[in-house]
Formats: sequence, C-alpha cells, structure tokens
Amino acid sequence: MKIHLHEKPQNVRLVLGFPGFGLVGTIATKFLIEHLDVKRIGEIESNRLLPLAAIHKNKLIGPLDLFYNKKFNIAILQTLSELAGSEWKVTEVIDELVRILNVKEIIILEGLPIDSSKENIKGMKTYFYSSNNAKVGEKLGLPFLQEGIMMGVTATLMLRLEEIPISVILAESPSKFPDSEAAARTIQALDKYWNMDIDYKPLMKAAKNFEVMLKEMMEKVKEQQVSAPSSNRNPDLEYIG
Repeated sequence: MKIHLHEKPQNVRLVLGFPGFGLVGTIATKFLIEHLDVKRIGEIESNRLLPLAAIHKNKLIGPLDLFYNKKFNIAILQTLSELAGSEWKVTEVIDELVRILNVKEIIILEGLPIDSSKENIKGMKTYFYSSNNAKVGEKLGLPFLQEGIMMGVTATLMLRLEEIPISVILAESPSKFPDSEAAARTIQALDKYWNMDIDYKPLMKAAKNFEVMLKEMMEKVKEQQVSAPSSNRNPDLEYIG
C-alpha cells in the first residue's frame, strides 16, 4: 500500500471518512469536497483494495483519494473502498501522510448505530470522542461519548497515532444503508468547530444522489459475491468497515 502525492501542503488539518455504519464518513467527506474549493493532490493505491472507481459529475473518483482546500488548509481523504482486512496497513499510510504534511489535527467523521426499532428516531444525537483533545468537545457543544465500540480504521488510528490530536464526530443512524442525514449532522458539527460557514442543507439533495449511487455499487458488489463460487469468496468483503 503506497501513497502518491502531487502536492505537499504543510501544517494541514486532516478530515477522514471511512465506509463504516451508514456510510456516514464517506458521504460526509463528499459533502466537503462538493462544497469547498478543493483539488485532488494524491491517492492511496494497493492491490489489497477492492478495484473500485466511481464517476460523479463527470469526474473519476478512486477508492482512496486525497483532496486539499487552501482557504482552510484542510486535507480530505475520500474513501470509497471497503477496508476490511487492511485497517492496520491503511493506518500506516495515514501515519506516513501525517508526517509528510505535518498534520496538526485529525477529525474523523463516523456513523453510530442505534436501534432502528425505536418508534421515535427523530431525536437522533451527535456525539464526540477524543483520546487526547477534550477541548474539541467544548467547542462543538456535543456530548462526550461515554460508552461505545470503535471499529475499522477509526479504531486502529486511535490506538496507533497517540502523539497527534485525533477526534471523532459520531452521528447516530438507524440504518445500515447510506444515511445522508446523519452525514449532514457531522458536517454541521465540523462547521461549528472550524467556522467554515458551510450551508449543508442545499447539499442534502446532492448527497441523496451520491447515496443512491453508493447503494447501487454496494448491491452490485454483493451480487458478484453471491454469483461467485463459495470457495472463491473473500469473507472480508462481506461487510463494510
């Protein structure tokens, strides 16, 4: 697994979104890429990743692409590919990226599963967690997550990168399917923290379209897995995370 950088801005703030529950992180980073003036400055490649590319607004999106916004000095890692089985390798590459770009802070956007059988899910909450930067929560005005389980690359990053401030914004979601509303709530919280003046509401329609595309992509991958002989299936690709 290697990272290729076309530009190397310094002292950036890094936003990460992985295809976890509700694809909240993937959709949220897409919100940012759509709204902010960004340019693609690199990509992560590996033969361990699912060979996946998407076309959105006539642009090709790879499985792990890095974008940069100069105004707020923010780098955004857009993740489309499933990362099951490659979590520690991805963390090693992100650690390398942190050192190359001299990243001063990392924010991870995530979905937090709740019981979908609850009658009232309109009051879904957004939480915050940080292992070494509790002041972020004060600025966000979000409740600190007291109990929960971190999985995937989010977990490996929290465990491995102890020397840099890492915070996670987690939006409750009742669905395992793409949840653009939960993604918008993470963006709302991020905007409050960094004062970027992001009007996330108009992005909901665009996010819905991207959400449909992601759902169709997931269904096609599952169809390929079902049609493939059981002996050739990769169990690591049977979940998102």
